[in-house]
Formats: sequence, structure tokens, C-alpha cells
Amino acid sequence: MSNINKQKIVDSVPQKGFFGHPKGLFTLFFTEFWERFSYYGMRAILVYYMYYEVSKGGLGMDQTLALSIMSIYGSLVYMSGIIGGWLADRIFGTSKAVFYGGILIMFGHIALAIPGNITLFFVSMVLIVLGTGLLKPNVSTVVGDMYAENDNRRDAGFSIFYMGINLGAFISPLIVGSLMSVSFHLGFGIAAIGMFVGLVMFVLTKKKNLGLAGTTVANPLSPADRKKVFTTIGLGVAVIAVICAIAIPNGYLTFETFVNLIGILGILIPTSYFIVMYRSKKTTSVERSRLIAYIPLFIASVMFWAIQEQGSTILANYADKRTQLDFAGIHISPAWFQSLNPLFIITLAPVFAWLWVKLGKREPNIPQKFSLALLLSGLSFIVILLPAYFGGTDSLVNPLWLVLSYLICVLGELCLSPVGLSATTKLAPAAFTAQTMSLWFLSSAAAQAINAQIVKFYTPETEMVYFGTVGGASLVLGIILLMLAPKIQGFMKGIR
Repeated sequence: MSNINKQKIVDSVPQKGFFGHPKGLFTLFFTEFWERFSYYGMRAILVYYMYYEVSKGGLGMDQTLALSIMSIYGSLVYMSGIIGGWLADRIFGTSKAVFYGGILIMFGHIALAIPGNITLFFVSMVLIVLGTGLLKPNVSTVVGDMYAENDNRRDAGFSIFYMGINLGAFISPLIVGSLMSVSFHLGFGIAAIGMFVGLVMFVLTKKKNLGLAGTTVANPLSPADRKKVFTTIGLGVAVIAVICAIAIPNGYLTFETFVNLIGILGILIPTSYFIVMYRSKKTTSVERSRLIAYIPLFIASVMFWAIQEQGSTILANYADKRTQLDFAGIHISPAWFQSLNPLFIITLAPVFAWLWVKLGKREPNIPQKFSLALLLSGLSFIVILLPAYFGGTDSLVNPLWLVLSYLICVLGELCLSPVGLSATTKLAPAAFTAQTMSLWFLSSAAAQAINAQIVKFYTPETEMVYFGTVGGASLVLGIILLMLAPKIQGFMKGIR
């Protein structure tokens, strides 16, 4: 999208009306609220649904396999953002991508809500993966479209938007987790209803509040290119279907090989996109410099999310197997711990938004904030190894240890996630706006692809070594990034 078109979009949207921000932020805030309500409600109980016994309403999978599948599923959810970003940039724009994605997500949750077999489970995963890939990166891109490049409200706007994400993520595990003991499928049904409400909210308010934001196709395909692309996609889908039809029955394509394949793709896809954007004739010399600055930020993001995303795998299992769930006269559902992350973000996001504004010129720059995030995420894993150090791995752990670990990691997330969203819209080449936002979410895809491999090493016996190794790696990378921060800042060419 050209800067002129961007400015037209910015000017066409009312500049104030939602806490001093464009009215369109209201629409996007509540659309993402309900999408995250559905996603995190489903995610809070999904790993338990996989490894709980059939007699308890689960699928009865091996626990280690369930943890790997959960990580791969998370990786694919974010990896599909590249498809969603490309479709938005080249074919139908970000606003339509958000709508189509919401429909697929809703049907995915409906499929989970229907008692069935493992085939229906994987059908639902495909729908949710594709739907989230369309919706999640593009709704964030529309937020960026509503602000001029030099609008100082941009970071605060993303922080408000981020609160909408986490409000939905906070409420849903409490509701869905409470229903887990009654029926997993009832919980998944509530998630489907949440996405339906989000779609209705988006359709009813987008025309009035968003104006032209999200309607312009940044880099449209020509009619000839469109025919060629659709033909290639059709052939690609057919080839994949044939390969799967041959490889799965003959044992060539197993869960193990699939996990390894996604792990490779998690690294190759973002690398390829960096190369394509850097070498494109549509990328200016200033934009190339900013892309170079973006690379270490991307690597830091992978390390951070590798720890944070284990909240739905290793820490979810830790809550279920290692934590005292009868506490202060209350029986705690293990799924409720999934609400801790968004609860702390809701509480602390306004504090961080205020702090960045208050600091003014003394505010840490983007690389410094990222390094602080890595130091805090590493510390969160060091904290959770302490119960095993003091009391061994046989006794149940006070739930406050998990609460403290989540809190420390959230402090890091607030230094990285809203800042990273905003930085991505600032550093993105104009011709690759939506795709660069998809690239940002690919850092989480890469992290969870890596997690699918490393969760296999987690056992009660290796608990301390596991948390210590992963946490220590984050601390070391955080220190290195802090040392390189001035150099990285120079490559940003005026973006702070």
C-alpha cells in the first residue's frame, strides 16, 4: 500500500471517539475480544481433552504425544498467518480476511463441540488453523492502518487493543474450564458461540467505524497472475492430498515425521519471507535497513514465545499433575491457570502504557524492551524449578508458585508483545504490510514448532534441568540483545 493510500485511510476514519482513539478501535477491540474468547476457551481444555482417558470424556492419547500435538497446533495457527496475510495483501484486503477467518473459526469450534472421533478432532483443527491465519494478523494490520506513521497514539492504541485480546482470554478459561468436568464438548460449544458474537459485532459496526481501513488491497494481483496463482494453489492442494493418501496408510507420514516437518518449516518460512521482502524491487533502501533491524527482534521473539506458549502445554500439565488443586477450601480447575496470563495483562497493561508515555525521551527503545522481555521470561522458568529444588518432584506444589511464574512472564510480555505489534507496522515495507504482520506471528509459530521437539524431554525426573536449560537460554540471549541494542536502533532509520 502506498503512503498516499495509507494517509487516505487514516484521514477517512474519525480520529477520536474511543478513549481518544479512532472509533474503529472499538470495532476491532470487541471483534478480537470475542475471537480470543473462543480461541483461549478452547485452548484451555484442549490438551486435557487429548490425554484424558475416554472414560473421562477425553481421546485417551499418550500424554507426551498430546503435548507435541498441542505445540504443533499452535505453530500451525500462527504459520497460517502467512497465507492470511498474502490473501489480504494480494486478493481481498484485510477487512474481508477478518470476516472469512471468523467464519472458519466458528465452524471449527462447532466441529469440536460435536461428540465424535479423532477424525472430527483433526477436521476442527484444520478449520481453526486456517481461520485464525486469516483473522489474527489482519485485524492487527487494520489497527495500524488507522494511525498515521508519526501518530504518537499508535503504541497506546495497540496497548488498548491488546487489552481487548486479553479480556476475552481471561474470561473464557474460567467459564470453559468450569464446564470441563461436565463435558469437554459443552466447553467447545461455548467457544463457538463466542466467535459467532464476534462476527456479528464486526459486521454491524465496521462500515460506520472503520471507513476505508482494511478495504484497500495493498499489492493486488493482475487478472493474469490471479488465474496462474489459483491454478498453482489447486495443483498444490491436489498433490498434497495424493501424498497424504499414499504416505499415511504406508506409515511414511506419522505424527513424529509431521512434527519434524513443521519444525523445519517453522524456520524456513520466515527466513524465506525475509529474503523475498529484502530483495523485492518494491522495497526501498530505508525499508531494507529496517528489515535488517527486524531480524534480531524476530529471533528474540521466538525465544520469548518458546517460554510463554508453554503455558498451554508444559505448565498446563504442571497445573494438572504437580499442583495442589484443593487450595483454601476451593477446588481449582487446572484450566483456570490459563486465565492468569490475561488477568495480569489486563491489570498491568495500562500501567505500562502510562509508564512509556511518562518516561518520554527516557523510554527504552524497542531492542532494549525486547531484551528486558527475554530476561523476565527466563526468570519465570528459573522460578518454577525452585519447588522441585526445595521439595523434590514427588509432592504437590503450592499453586502460588505457578501464579508467580506467570506474573514474571507477563511483565516480559508487556515489554515485547504490544511493542512488537507496533514496531512491525512501523518497520514493514509498504508493499508487504499485512505479510510483515504475518511474519511477526511466525515468531510464535517457530517457537511452538521448536517446543514440539523439546516438550518430549520434560518428565518429573528432568523437571529442574528442563526449566533451567530453557530459562537460562533466554537469560543469555537477553543479555546479548541488550549489548547489541544501539546497533539495531541505528538500522531502524529514525523509528524508535
